[in-house]
Amino acid sequence: MPLHSLPALFMRGGTSNGLVFDSRDLPADRADWDAIFLAAMGSPDPDGRQLDGMGGGVSSLSKVCVLAPPSRADADIDYTFAQVSVREASVDYAGNCGNMASAMGPAALVLGLLRAEGAQARVRIHNTNTARIVAATFPLEDGLLAGAGDLEIDGVAGTAAPIRLDFLDPGGAKTGKLLPTGRARDRLDLPDGAEIEASLVDAANPCVFVAASALGKTGTEHPDDLQADAAFLARIEAIRQAGSVRMGLTADLPAAARMASLPKVAMVAPPAEARLLSGRVLPAEAMHLHVRMMSMGQAHRAVPITGALCLGLACRLPGSIPADCARPDEAALTLAHPSGSVLVDAQTAPEPGGARAISGAVYRTARLLFAGRVFHAAPPAAPPTP
Repeated sequence: MPLHSLPALFMRGGTSNGLVFDSRDLPADRADWDAIFLAAMGSPDPDGRQLDGMGGGVSSLSKVCVLAPPSRADADIDYTFAQVSVREASVDYAGNCGNMASAMGPAALVLGLLRAEGAQARVRIHNTNTARIVAATFPLEDGLLAGAGDLEIDGVAGTAAPIRLDFLDPGGAKTGKLLPTGRARDRLDLPDGAEIEASLVDAANPCVFVAASALGKTGTEHPDDLQADAAFLARIEAIRQAGSVRMGLTADLPAAARMASLPKVAMVAPPAEARLLSGRVLPAEAMHLHVRMMSMGQAHRAVPITGALCLGLACRLPGSIPADCARPDEAALTLAHPSGSVLVDAQTAPEPGGARAISGAVYRTARLLFAGRVFHAAPPAAPPTP
């Protein structure tokens, strides 16, 4: 069978990489997308390396984004995110990716979906996975993202032009409520009969937060050490699945196991000195709290942006586990992760029966790495029905 090809961009967005397609180049029937995305990324790969595709062997480097003309009046473009499993033949559309969202405004300009003039662009991105708007603001050169800048983000070498992402009204992205259970803390029953306290928060993407101390951890562990701890991985996955059911994302534990991308699950800890992946030591006074987040069963080497936004908003909810772990501050919050830290500006407001997430903002960078055609061996899609 000959190889097939499609026009595509390959972009870095924040601390992630992914393929970006124009929806008009993909089959009209979305049922045909999965085979293409899996083949293009090199999945499934039992060795976990994706050497026969564009993926990088970890969840943050195994992503696909699809751009389209806007389907709602308050947006400039539609953005659909697909998380491609590394080892399994699975493509998950349940959640958003904030890191790749930073690349969507610049990608839309390259693909010709938008035009921009002047020194700065502001692009309103409709994330179809969560039905929420993300506003991206970034500098321009000749109608495209500026090729250079002075913003450095932890986990990415060098500097680039700053991209501000404003997640507007991000609460209840999947469940309809910032606090799906109406409480800042819940007790989750685990399959082995144990109980654990957790904060279940839904903003940008739903997340389950637990105290690192409740898992016998410090919250400063190296991701490789967490990945090598089979008992920890089993316990954190059990917590994720129990949280999924309690939040109403899935009906039961088997369904939660099948939806591996959501909710995200993380352990948090108070500020403490920590050694980063680079070997640099981050002092306790340079952060508001530690986070170690899991993504698709893997210990994340930084923190997903949607997870950081959800965590920042959770820190504004009195009585939540993140709020009790964090050093109090009314200004933006610095969240420490294995590669460094990320600054999150999170705003909430009280309302009857809980709180409302007003907005969350972060700064990212992005870069176009390649533009051309991606080749794959997926079966050809059926022709559209006349």
